[in-house]
This record gives sequence, C-alpha cells and structure tokens, in this order.
Amino acid sequence: MKNKENVRGWLLEKRKAMGMTQEQVAEAAGIARSYYTRIENGDHKVPVATAKQVAQVLDLDWTQFYS
Repeated sequence: MKNKENVRGWLLEKRKAMGMTQEQVAEAAGIARSYYTRIENGDHKVPVATAKQVAQVLDLDWTQFYS
C-alpha cells in the first residue's frame, strides 16, 4: 500500500500538470472538493467507482490508485 506522501505526490503532480484546481477535478468527477482533498492527501481509501471517475478526469489509469 502506498504511503500518504506517494499518494499525494503523483495525484497532485498530475492535477497541477493539467492546470486544474481541486475544485475543478472534484466537480468534473462528481464528488465534493473536501472528499477529493482527502483522496489526494491519502486520507481516504478510494472506492473503485470513484477511482474511475477521478482517473477519467485526470487521464490516468484508475488502477494506479491501488498499486
């Protein structure tokens, strides 16, 4: 399992590279910004459906959340 730093690192990097805010990612994924923030910080286990939604927005492979 990834530690918090690794989770935050790759997800934060991808979001910033796309020039998106947490609010924009959350809105596009259909989740609350506070929930997205917890995911990005590694404070929340991500359900498959949510991983797929966020991955689609950020053009990621959703399985990256679990590797």
